[in-house]
Amino acid sequence: MAFEKRPANPLALVVLGLLLERPMHPHAIATTIRERGLDQSVKVTTGSLYDVVRGLERTGWIEAREPERVGGRPARTVYAHTEPGRDAFVEWLDDLIRVPMKEFPRFATAVAYLGALGPDGARDALDERATRLADEAARGRAVWSQVVGSGRAPRLFLIEAEYALHMLDAELAWVRDILSELAAGTLVWPA
Repeated sequence: MAFEKRPANPLALVVLGLLLERPMHPHAIATTIRERGLDQSVKVTTGSLYDVVRGLERTGWIEAREPERVGGRPARTVYAHTEPGRDAFVEWLDDLIRVPMKEFPRFATAVAYLGALGPDGARDALDERATRLADEAARGRAVWSQVVGSGRAPRLFLIEAEYALHMLDAELAWVRDILSELAAGTLVWPA
């Protein structure tokens, strides 16, 4: 079954990926997203999560299963992939992995106008960015080692966090290179 349109919200990809592991209710999905740091890759609110779940159900990618009751809590609806939905998800994922897509990060746009800050302003801004990137990378590594090191999730389920750490490292290395050029006076500012 071919679906006319893939979900536009990248949160749908996260939800579908988590449902590959096991059927879950939205609260368990939200908890897993936070525990694994997936909320660093996609914007998640309770409303957006429930909207995505409803949309995936409406289009036939997932379906409600038996409600789950834990203790005295109210029953929660558990969702799982439909067979056509799983096939469509795998096809979508395959396309995303195979075909590089142009992304438009705001930092790259800002860097295009670095000269407007002047050498001192650029140095200050980049120095602060380097500090923030280093802090973010340290926090990411701590979460990574805690989750993977504890065995709560296999590395494969957190490989996107590993990718994000490598991207942070690459950006931090570039920022530090530019800072070195500024310090050495080799990054020339036009008069």
